[in-house]
Amino acid sequence: MIHGDYRQYPPDVRFRKGTRAQPEQLTDAIVAAAASKKAQDIVVIDMRGIVTYTDFLVVTSGRTPRQTQAIAAEVRQRLKDEHGLLPHRIEGEREGEWILLDYLDAVFHCFTPEARDFYRLERLWREAPQRVFEPPAETAEATR
Repeated sequence: MIHGDYRQYPPDVRFRKGTRAQPEQLTDAIVAAAASKKAQDIVVIDMRGIVTYTDFLVVTSGRTPRQTQAIAAEVRQRLKDEHGLLPHRIEGEREGEWILLDYLDAVFHCFTPEARDFYRLERLWREAPQRVFEPPAETAEATR
């Protein structure tokens, strides 16, 4: 498992509108947007060479359905405003237990803790390389 720090992904990660984003850039933008809404336990799973339908899964948690909805809304809005991208598919937004935003090259998942524990995507795809993003020290202290 590769550990990372999402502070290395500034909130204004940009690529030109009208051009196709590289999967890594798209993933970085999703991580930055989710982190800005205090998503917890951010994990990026590298699916290249394992499946053909996406390159990366971004798995996050919010404490409540309301927070997962806020995190997903931030990801959607930021990718639309800053990069001109809309998800090709959205699932679970109304309920908020597990929200999926499919950007083709990257698929964003935001779970409540109970749903994440039930589906265990990191364990399901344990053979894939994974990066865990730790919150900055000041954020970690604020959530205690």
